[in-house]
Amino acid sequence: MKGKLILGILLFYSLFISTTINQVQAQTTRFNRSTDFLLVHFDCKTDVDDLQSMAALATLLANPNYSNINYHAVTGTYGVQEGLYVPPNALLELAFKGHWTDAHKNVPLAVNEVLAQVKPVLENHGAIWIADAGQSDFTAKLIKTIRANFPKVITEDRIHVVQHSDWNESVTYTEALRYVKKHSDYNKIADGNGLNNGTPGFKDSTFTHWNTVVTDPKLVDIWELSIKICNRYNGKQERYLNEAIAAGGLDFSDLSEVCWILGIEDIKEISDFFSRVLN
Repeated sequence: MKGKLILGILLFYSLFISTTINQVQAQTTRFNRSTDFLLVHFDCKTDVDDLQSMAALATLLANPNYSNINYHAVTGTYGVQEGLYVPPNALLELAFKGHWTDAHKNVPLAVNEVLAQVKPVLENHGAIWIADAGQSDFTAKLIKTIRANFPKVITEDRIHVVQHSDWNESVTYTEALRYVKKHSDYNKIADGNGLNNGTPGFKDSTFTHWNTVVTDPKLVDIWELSIKICNRYNGKQERYLNEAIAAGGLDFSDLSEVCWILGIEDIKEISDFFSRVLN
């Protein structure tokens, strides 16, 4: 009897340790550059911060440590929020040269374009990482299409979605958000607008000197165009007024999701980001 009790205790602790290890591994799973694919979905409605998030993403991808990442950007992935769209296509082409899709113009066509991008990744057993820099409505449509075309793919394991904003969730169509949470590995992280919460804080009205740290001519062009479009649309025609950007500062808070995906969520704030990425 005593032997059986000891055996039972050992078996319990063995299962406990195994479960704990599996949980830790699941929690720390991140992007595999050799197999995985990064999708960044921008709503661009109605906050202009997406424009600066695009410029910051281009800055990150220009770093040799991240330049080999397989990625694609999608614009117009908005949900049910009111307000006008901020057109970013000129910036997307300058920053990403064909590595982007316009869902604002045509959602079904955009879904099929992105499906063609992820097809070889899924066929080679890679994972899809989606930074929802906006709402999850387009993501829901994409996952449904993937499940229909790849019925053997377990999307709960192979598609990782990252969201940082409570507001983005609140203006995602309810059924779409429910679907994404059910059929993907959905990760809700701390808001990228704040500091000292476990993710980078990429919003600062006082950081007005970006052009003293960004010196690469191509990146300068990207940031200048981003700021030009921001100034043209920020708060205009009842669009959301981003006060940090209006003050001449920066807001690329949506990039916090990409940083989490790449395992660099220990970046503290904007100056830390530029210091690490540009040096």
